[in-house]
Amino acid sequence: MPMRADQTTLYRMLMMALMTIAPVLLLAACQRETDTAAPAARPARTTTVQKREGGQQVTFTGRIEAEDEVSVAFRISGRLLESSGKLGDRVEPGQIMARLEPQNELNALRQAQAGLAAAQGQLTQARNHFERQETLLAQGWTTRANFDVATQAQQTAQSQVDAAEAQLHTAHDLVSFTELKADAPGIITAIGPGAGEVVQAGQMIARLARKDGRDAIFDIPAQFLRSAPADPRITVSLTDDPSVTASGRIREVAAQANPVTRTFEVKVGLTDPPLAMRLGATVVGRVETDAGPIIEIPATALTKINQQPAVWIVDPSTHTVSIRNVDVLRFDQARVVVSQGLDTGEIVVTAGVQALHPGQKIRVLGSEP
Repeated sequence: MPMRADQTTLYRMLMMALMTIAPVLLLAACQRETDTAAPAARPARTTTVQKREGGQQVTFTGRIEAEDEVSVAFRISGRLLESSGKLGDRVEPGQIMARLEPQNELNALRQAQAGLAAAQGQLTQARNHFERQETLLAQGWTTRANFDVATQAQQTAQSQVDAAEAQLHTAHDLVSFTELKADAPGIITAIGPGAGEVVQAGQMIARLARKDGRDAIFDIPAQFLRSAPADPRITVSLTDDPSVTASGRIREVAAQANPVTRTFEVKVGLTDPPLAMRLGATVVGRVETDAGPIIEIPATALTKINQQPAVWIVDPSTHTVSIRNVDVLRFDQARVVVSQGLDTGEIVVTAGVQALHPGQKIRVLGSEP
């Protein structure tokens, strides 16, 4: 049926209205997509990197150990009969520290003694026969062949006696090895297995500090060792009584770092340590670092990337962040001293670092000193 004139007019008006509002609807949709794609900048606090003079006192916590400490052990295996001495006891040279059950060794000793007696009897018999053959040969009543046989028999018997004497000597040694004696004066610093246990040759029975010298042992980061002054004088004090002090110098640095802590064991030889600095005591070591420019940032700025210390750097032109590894010289609960990785004037994020990602835009709330 043909469309009437009024219907045609209404249709045209609707089409014109749709054409008018369509661009507006499309623009609004694009605006919503733009708003979704561009999230608001994340608020963050920052600090500007500056250098300052860094001469200051650095402290490390450690322990007191003997300068010369060795493990004492039996030369043979066996069942431990007794172990004398307690931690901290002083021992003297020749003092018996432990005993093994000696029954097997005593049996071997008696067997060696019997073997020597039998060999000596054979030697006596062979020597008598040789002497008779020697007399008969001089008188012409025996042959050279019989004399040679007697000579060889005597030599063989003598060799058997020599071997039996060596076995007896070894048996005596084994019996003596059932007693563990101190070879030098010292103090017991550790105790191994107890009575009744079966121990192996070379197994630690006790640890002995053999000299009066004392070391303070510290675990030091590699960054500090690289920047430490040459041959520093280190002051050591007891943690529970800071008035008890001693001084010393670095005596030994471990060749390899601890695989877990990545620190190096440093031994500080103490000069005339007081008696109160007993073995095993916890101490604090203090050393003055050389003066020089350093970079110090708040500890809250520090994060990690690939298990290494890092910080977030702000691009002042775009207000976006990027992460960068740094080398830490030392740190405490409030501040971190950075030896490498930062330059003067750079901006570092100091709060909320765990929630950032590379390229993220931030809005600076304020700056920390």
